[in-house]
Formats: sequence, structure tokens, C-alpha cells
Amino acid sequence: MTKRPVIGTKTMVVSPHYLASAAGARILQKGGNAFDAAVAVSAALAVVYPHMTGLGGDAFWLTYSADEGRVQAYNGSGRSGYGVHRGRFAGEAAIPRRGTRSAVTVPGMADSWDAVLSRYGRLPLAEVLEAAIDYASAGFPLSPDQHANTVLAGAALSPEAAAIYMPGGRIPKAGEKFVQKDLARSLSILASGGRDAFYKGEIAGAICDGLAEAGGYLLREDFADHRGNWCEPIRTDYHGYTVHQAPPNSQGFAALMALNILEKFDFGGIQHGSYEYYHLLVEAIKASFRDRDAVLTDPEFSEIPLDRLLDKTYAAQLAALISPRSAAALSSEPTGRDTAYAAVVDAEGNAVSFIQSLYFEFGSGTAPGGSGILLQNRGSFFSLDPAAVNTLEPHKRTFHTLMPAMACRDGKPAILYGTQGGEGQPQTQTLLLTRMLHYGMNPQQAVDEPRFVWGRTWGEPTQELTVESRVGDTVLEELAAAGHKVRKAADYDGLAGHAHVISIDDNGYRSGGTDPRCDGAAIGW
Repeated sequence: MTKRPVIGTKTMVVSPHYLASAAGARILQKGGNAFDAAVAVSAALAVVYPHMTGLGGDAFWLTYSADEGRVQAYNGSGRSGYGVHRGRFAGEAAIPRRGTRSAVTVPGMADSWDAVLSRYGRLPLAEVLEAAIDYASAGFPLSPDQHANTVLAGAALSPEAAAIYMPGGRIPKAGEKFVQKDLARSLSILASGGRDAFYKGEIAGAICDGLAEAGGYLLREDFADHRGNWCEPIRTDYHGYTVHQAPPNSQGFAALMALNILEKFDFGGIQHGSYEYYHLLVEAIKASFRDRDAVLTDPEFSEIPLDRLLDKTYAAQLAALISPRSAAALSSEPTGRDTAYAAVVDAEGNAVSFIQSLYFEFGSGTAPGGSGILLQNRGSFFSLDPAAVNTLEPHKRTFHTLMPAMACRDGKPAILYGTQGGEGQPQTQTLLLTRMLHYGMNPQQAVDEPRFVWGRTWGEPTQELTVESRVGDTVLEELAAAGHKVRKAADYDGLAGHAHVISIDDNGYRSGGTDPRCDGAAIGW
């Protein structure tokens, strides 16, 4: 049964862990704004959801400043090291997915905290990080999700990381007190020394020295030279809303392409939850993925023709190719799944939609130099094929799945939404938005309804369409008859990711919905 959304008259925080949501709410109560609260949530997630995200990962942000009256994007993704090139992996088919040699990109998240707070924040970094430091040093109840993911991926952890996440050689049970003293120390150093303590000081030194001892490639100069960047979001208009996404190297444009395609169809004649609904969304997503896979990489290394891809005429051409009773043939390359999305809206009308990740669960599996910081393996998605658009090159950003979304109405935020899950992110975002705009669902209803994920089977490309069994056998049989390679999943299957939504109605009331698949909470008042 769908639970009721949390409704606030002035504020709302949603995240995949209740302690992180509480950290953001605490900052709002202390007089901080949405930007302060969002960084507090982000930092808390780095502690209480360490299998999904952390200081060793990346983050993308969409911000709306009520004073400025505009949406901005911050690209907090890291680049490969100056000494990281294809020759490092000569004779190998791909960059290793785990281990020290998979950690080839600089973490961008700590820089993004500094950028958001420096431009829009009201409180000092040390105050914003208080909750995260307390959770790390004093401990917190280990989440069921962390326990499950440790069972799944604990064998991929290095000895140093295993000592943190499997202390004494055993996997902690859900609810056990979990302490991360080394991470608490690193966060405290960051709180007192700012971003330079991470990128030019003691933390960078510890990480790089540890990597060097283990045969890694990132150097102190790679950290010292890192800087994310503010940029204009990309956007499209959809049924009276302006939908914003982060620009490439984010895959966000794929979701905008799908909306442009869907705009050509009359949802008034399509029943929600029917074969027609699911088939149409899957086919629109597949059409956008075909272009995404052909062009997405660091735009500083290869031109990405966004004007053509987001053109409404081009969308009409793609829409005309969709057969109502036949699935298009296309394979998908798996692109990571373990991510944390969150959003904050404050009483002043400021809004932040953001997402962060280590790529795989526990990222590279390495936490070097006694830092307590797991490094991401995001760069393992680079190709070693010199002809591939996303080929590995020094100081380059890779194809990135992270994509926070914000839909505005009359120039102001109306829906903040996003989800965990690599390939699943554009898919679930499209489900959420169509459910809210075409079928009048509130955020919690939109999140709770059955979901699908096309593609994303680990190890090899796939055409598989995984659909929760709740859609019913009739719909599943119709999808299979149309040529979809249907795999029935359990109800509320974790493969569908963790989605969260905040909506703001015409009265200014904020409604929050969080995913039943995770440990999250919506907090508003």
C-alpha cells in the first residue's frame, strides 16, 4: 500500500537515509539555508551510506537561488590523473573494475561542497559537517542496505577497507553500532582546513602515498589541480514545465531526449500501468540511449551535438520510429548502480537537487593511507579502445551516469527528483515525471508504483527488461510478445534503485516522497 507523502508548509528534505535527512533538517532549524542543509545531507550520506557514496566519489548538483531566480549546475566529477593513459593497461581488455588500479579519477565531492557553500551557503563548513563527524566518530546503527551490500561485495574490499567494513573479519549485522574513526578524522581535517586540506594537504598526501605503495596511479598533483565547475544546465520544455539536467559529461540529456519523444504521444489515451505505458517509455529510453552511447564523454575532448539531440524535430523523427507492438533491438552496456540522490527546499524558496556516488558498491574497494576514505572506481568505465568516444586519456572526465533533475513551473522549482542506479536513472526519472504530470500522482505514489529497468546486467551487454512482478502477468506477457526480453523481478526489487521526490504546489506546500527500497526519510514542516 502506498504511504502518504510527508507535507511541509515551508521546508522539505529527502534522502536515502533517515540520519542524513535529519542532518539536513537540523541545519535548517539552526538557521542554515537549503545549500547548507544539502551539504550536511551529502556529508552525512558519506558516513551512514558508505557503500553508496563518500568523500572518495563524485557529485552533481542543480541549485536554485531564490535571490538569483535561476537554476545552475555544478559538475563535481573528477578527471583521470595526468599519468593515467591506455598504456598503463596494455594487453588488458578493460580497466579493472575493482582494486587500486580501478581508482584512476580524482574524487570531486569535497570540492563540490566548497563550491556550493562558497557561492550560496550561510554557515561555515565546520558547522555543516558536525553531524557527519559525529556519526563517524560516535557511531550509528548500521543500515540493512549496508549489511546487504557488504554481503554482496565484501570480498572485493582491500585488507585496509575490509578492516573498516568487516571489523574482525565479520560482516556487521543491521542495527549494530558502526564506527569509522579514520573517516571521522579526515572529515575533521576537512572541516578545519577546508577544501585545500583535502586536495593539497594532509588528506591528499595520505591517499596518494597509500596508492603509490599499492601500485596506484593518482598523484598529489592530480589532486592539487582538481577543480569542478559551475555551468548552465541543459533543459527542455515538457507539458508546461521546464526540465533541467546537468550537461555532459552527465547522461542527463538522455532523459530530456526521452521526454521530447514522449511529448509526441497522447497520454490521455494511455492507461497508467498498461502495456502501452511501459512499452512506450522503454522504447523512448532506448532511442535516447542509442545516441547517448555514441557521443557521451568529456565534452572538452569530443563535441557533443546537444542542439541536434535536444531538437524537437529530431524527437518527432525518433517518435515516429516507435512501433506500438514491437520492441526495438538494442544492447546496453552496464554503467554502475550504487548512488545516493537527495534534495532540499527551504522556507525562502531555495532548492537543491543533487546526487553522488562511488560508482559500484564500495567503489574501488580501496581506502588507502589510513584516511578511511573509499575511492571511487568511476574511471573504470573509460574504454581502452582508442577509437571509442569515451576512450581513456589523461586528465579527462568519463561518461557519467549521475544526473539530478529539477522541473520548474513559471520559473520556479516545482519538482526535484532523482534516483540511484546507473542505467536506471533516466528510466526511473521518466517514470516519476510522467506519473506526476500525466496521472496526478503525488511524490510518494509516483515512487511507490512498479518500476522497470532496461539493460544493466553485470558483465556483458544486455537487452533484458527487468520488470517488477507487481505490474501483473498480463502486462508482462504482452511485453514479451512484443519482443522485450522480460525478466520478472520481485516486488520492490533493489535493482530498481532508490528514488526520492520533492514537489511544490501552487500554495507553496512541499510534499516529499522516499523510496521503500532504502532507509530514507522525508522531513518537512
